[in-house]
Amino acid sequence: MTRFARIAYTDSVRDVQERNGSGQAMLRQLDGPDEPDPLGPVEQQFIAERDSFYMATVSETGWPYIQHRGGPPGFLHVLDEHTVAFADVGGNRQFITAGNLRHNDQVALFLMDYAYRTRLKLLGRARWQDADEAPALAGRLARPRTDGHLERLVTITVEGLSWNCPKHITPRFTPAELDEVLQPIRDEITRLREANRALTAEKKE
Repeated sequence: MTRFARIAYTDSVRDVQERNGSGQAMLRQLDGPDEPDPLGPVEQQFIAERDSFYMATVSETGWPYIQHRGGPPGFLHVLDEHTVAFADVGGNRQFITAGNLRHNDQVALFLMDYAYRTRLKLLGRARWQDADEAPALAGRLARPRTDGHLERLVTITVEGLSWNCPKHITPRFTPAELDEVLQPIRDEITRLREANRALTAEKKE
């Protein structure tokens, strides 16, 4: 995460790291060329499996804003090792994120896997455009995408990434994840019920 560290570890951050004893450990993350961190196979697979993420922007007055985006797994598409994109649909009509990006295209994304207590952080620059301005991209992002009226396309050029440790991530499970875990138990219950019925029938005979 060379590029992520170079972006996130500002002079003020480095000063706090030094004061709290992590300066040398964090310094090692700044080694190497100052190039965007690529999305490798692990990152691409992780992104493809997500059904939501959080995106932070900053207003012209300096206030951060975090927006949740959700959809079917894969609605955040990986276009290449440096680019992700999604089809944006109509929401509450506040347009806070859209307005912030007119001033500052820098974004931060949090992608969470609560079941396996894993999170991926992305730093990048976002471009918003009307769907009719890029029909080819709109077609590529059409499936899967969030249900609703398609309004815009959001393309994010990833500059840095970082995996977080699982500490303090409370495990949570979606209905689909629970079904996958519980199905063998349901199958076993069905088998035992059938065996019980067969034994009951034999006794009656």
